[in-house]
Amino acid sequence: MADTQTLTDLVAAYGASQRRAVVQATSTTDRLWAALGAAADDLSAAWLGGIGPALVRALTAGQLQAASSGQPYVDAVVSADGEAPDYLPGASRVVPSALAGVATDGRALDSLLYLPVIRTKTLLGGGMTLQQSLLGGLVDLRRIVTSEVTDAGSAAAQVAMTANRTVTGYIRQVRSGACARCIILAGRWYRWSADFQRHKNCQCYGVPATRARPGSPQDPRAVFDRLSAAEQDRRFGAGDAQAIRDGADIFQVVNARRGMTTVDAFGARLAATLEGTSRFGTYYKRARTLEEARTGIRYAHSRAELAAGLPRFTLQAPRLMPAEIYRLTSDRAQQVRLLRQFGYLAA
Repeated sequence: MADTQTLTDLVAAYGASQRRAVVQATSTTDRLWAALGAAADDLSAAWLGGIGPALVRALTAGQLQAASSGQPYVDAVVSADGEAPDYLPGASRVVPSALAGVATDGRALDSLLYLPVIRTKTLLGGGMTLQQSLLGGLVDLRRIVTSEVTDAGSAAAQVAMTANRTVTGYIRQVRSGACARCIILAGRWYRWSADFQRHKNCQCYGVPATRARPGSPQDPRAVFDRLSAAEQDRRFGAGDAQAIRDGADIFQVVNARRGMTTVDAFGARLAATLEGTSRFGTYYKRARTLEEARTGIRYAHSRAELAAGLPRFTLQAPRLMPAEIYRLTSDRAQQVRLLRQFGYLAA
């Protein structure tokens, strides 16, 4: 099994190679976009006159660069674990070029890269200045290039992991800059064939797992604790970050925001969440247990018990968001009681 430092170095080197591919591709496409802007009297003519094909070549080169490090990365991690790559017959070589020159969704790159031109024209037609419109198009172009290069790199690594029988799955790795939704997935294991879920500008990638090292030392709470208080507040929101610092479960806090809504309760308009409030949810089960302890009534825990005549438990109050708890009271003991009541702190 690879020691933690060796694994960290390999993952860091792979991440750096992926970022270099993105930086080089965006640097070239930025320069080409500036040339397009210089011919602003007819953007379509400038595109067809050579800038469009040049943008396609630049993005393709970035995809190829990112994809080329996929198999070496997987093989290096496997070797560091003291195991030998075991590729299926006829599947011992990832073909990076097969992952370049086409968009992730299968469309041609020229049609995808023309979208920023359309965006620029739309902004111009809406009354913005040429400079403002070109900047809007550039934002779209950078997003596209970054996403497509990153996806090519991820796809190559996953192809290598799929073909290599020594790899049992992969662990989600986050780096500095990751958002709250990604941080709570840090260290999670996925089957080798599971699609790698990414959002725009995602900061994560997969670390191959082997029989010798089925897991990862990365832990979501440890990632949170390494951030400064200001960064914690920025990525999680001040209220949610404070709840986590006070000991609230990081998973409950972040997942609660997924079902966030506003409700009229306790005589006010409050921020609440639907997350965990179904009969299978953590908050629902905890509220039911507390109510059983308070009243001595046994509620149905399954359909069979419900059919047998046990009463169904119904939530009587909405599940407040951590930020709302902090807004409602400044008393720490009260805050802790409410965080525990609404399932953010363990009993």
